[in-house]
Amino acid sequence: MPLLSRRLRAALLATASATLVAATLPAPEPLGLGDRLFPELGNPGYDVLAYDIAFTYHGSNTKPLDAVTKISARTTAPLDRINLDFARGTVRDVEVDGRRVDFGSKNEDLVLQPPRPLPAGAPLNITVRHTSDPAGAADDGGWVRTADGLAMANQADAAHRVFPGNDHPSDKAFFTFRITAPRELTAVAAGLPVGETRHGATTTWTYRTRHPMATELAQVSIGRSAVAHRTGPHGLPVRDVVPAADREKLEPWLKKTPAQLEWMEQQIGRYPFETYGVLVADSPIGFALETQTLSLFGKSFFTEPAYPQWYVDSVMVHELAHQWFGNSVSPGTWSDLWLNEGHASWYEARHAAENGGPTLERRMREAYELSDGWRADGGPPAHPDGPAPGQKLSLFRPVVYDGSALVLYALRQEIGQAAFDRLERTWVRVHRDSTATTADFTRLASGIAGRDLTAFFDGWLYARKTPPMPGHPQWRSAKPA
Repeated sequence: MPLLSRRLRAALLATASATLVAATLPAPEPLGLGDRLFPELGNPGYDVLAYDIAFTYHGSNTKPLDAVTKISARTTAPLDRINLDFARGTVRDVEVDGRRVDFGSKNEDLVLQPPRPLPAGAPLNITVRHTSDPAGAADDGGWVRTADGLAMANQADAAHRVFPGNDHPSDKAFFTFRITAPRELTAVAAGLPVGETRHGATTTWTYRTRHPMATELAQVSIGRSAVAHRTGPHGLPVRDVVPAADREKLEPWLKKTPAQLEWMEQQIGRYPFETYGVLVADSPIGFALETQTLSLFGKSFFTEPAYPQWYVDSVMVHELAHQWFGNSVSPGTWSDLWLNEGHASWYEARHAAENGGPTLERRMREAYELSDGWRADGGPPAHPDGPAPGQKLSLFRPVVYDGSALVLYALRQEIGQAAFDRLERTWVRVHRDSTATTADFTRLASGIAGRDLTAFFDGWLYARKTPPMPGHPQWRSAKPA
């Protein structure tokens, strides 16, 4: 999720409070998976297999949507209560395995009382009827209001401001979206369309993913949109969703996507999903976001004349690279974010170097000069400092972008280009459609290099000072201000 600046990567999303209708459940308590950076995010005791989420949009992007979220899961431990993440909306009623149950809320958890204690290994079906409120501040995350509707920006911890679920990337699931909106609007979502039904003045659009997805990568867009179809490598369906009035203006940029897909496939192998495309939102968002199969960009990114062509192209490649790094292979914890952003920034930098931007060596040398300052400000790449109070997405600092791409450059210098290229291809193949951690990456790198790289990674991933650059002993990191 790069900001539209080469140097500064800051977060624009924050947290918001919920409006939950509590029933008679006594003393609900928040849980969490114990993530070092977001300790109350996610919930133990069950594994979500699939979400089926229905939204009804009433023609105004300031009014709550009516919603029904159905969750198919399996318990992984005995449960006498079920915690879901949910923080913005009114819960009307809840069913567990077909029976209405009591519920309550605490902090950002919705706590359910199942009709009976659940053993480990049991199927679990939850239905929550609720509203989904887009009326929070523009930088709260979750729904993003556009000039003609809505889109989603759920990273890192904002999906539960849109729908209840297990909002942690370690619990990926299949998704079905059913969006009902006035018939003059167009609704799109992650995955492929599987149905479109008209009901008088409204249309219901249905989309389904063919691969599991982390909640933070979900995308739904509603607006006066045009959908442009084209074909990518191997017959891949490519669809771009843009404001209808801007379709011709944006076409010179959007038609580049098939070639960008081909370039990425040459680097690391076949594209991992069923479709891809660009979603252009008519909204003053200052970031791009790698939502799965449909990357989100603000319109001004493509219309701002100050951005050189190579820069726009390279950021498009950054979000595309995330489809492999972060989406297909998702982080096991949020401390593993460097694997997402470092890789996306690496391929962004390489594409820029081949298409009119600065050379890779120049960009990495500049990053090296700034690296000690980045580590001082935000921690080392694989052990980042926690977000600032009230600004959870301040986690997205320069150290996880070019500061982490620098780790990959050092690794290639250390083990050689052939071994590095084999590592990249093996990583996305072995962990496709799953989650993986920094320990998984360092173990695989050592195996492919044929030697123990523990000391190398300890310095590059966890030290507060940047180690010497292999092959470039003359490089120096500037002293932090």
